[in-house]
Amino acid sequence: MSALARWARAEWGLLFLTVRQALEARRLRAIPMTIGAVCLTAALQFTQNQSWGYQFVQNIGAVRAEDPLWLALLRTPLSLFVPALDLPVWGALVQILLVFGIAEICLGWWRGLAVSYVATLAGTLYARVGIALGPHRPLGLPGSDAQVVDTGPSAAVVGLAVFLGWRYRAYVTADVVIGAMVVEVLLKENLAGKEHLAAIAAVLVMCGISALRHRRRRRHRCSGRDRASSSSGLPPIQSWNLRRGPDQRRSWR
Repeated sequence: MSALARWARAEWGLLFLTVRQALEARRLRAIPMTIGAVCLTAALQFTQNQSWGYQFVQNIGAVRAEDPLWLALLRTPLSLFVPALDLPVWGALVQILLVFGIAEICLGWWRGLAVSYVATLAGTLYARVGIALGPHRPLGLPGSDAQVVDTGPSAAVVGLAVFLGWRYRAYVTADVVIGAMVVEVLLKENLAGKEHLAAIAAVLVMCGISALRHRRRRRHRCSGRDRASSSSGLPPIQSWNLRRGPDQRRSWR
């Protein structure tokens, strides 16, 4: 096996195996939320390109920093699926199918939606903070950005990609996504790129919180095993083996 193949296996092996097993067992039934998201995005794209539907989609799913906060929060969940008018819709559909699909299989549909919403909401709220700071301060934005529609599904896709990379130890992939977003901001200096970075920052906070929770659970389990072993007078692993069924016990050496 070549060095590149070994690296690819170490980077994506666990993720690929998880997705393949789910698709082989259930096929498209493994990603019902993703299929619904793709269909909804396609329907919104078709509607907003019609003379009769553009304003309707804007009213229910377009978020701008100039909107009242309550209205922006009300529109944010649907804004995940409103693609940008100036970009080809097939790109958004492919991103949603791949990234949302992998997230639904690996994280579950509700966790995937939760990460997507947090990422999108972070970008939406950052735009308001940046405009309040002004263009001459760090992280500030010009007032004209208040009229720009938020990123749509792209912030959710970026956030999910980073979270999946961290969760499944595809750290190089997560770093590449983050680096690409930084380059986008350096080259284009637009609101969408900065909202992507805000989404990444929010997801990294979620990763840190999740890591702390898993660490506490691990310590709690270890302390529970130590207490059980001390009460039985056996070493920790031997006590754990005795609590297992006869067909599952490992030999103690």
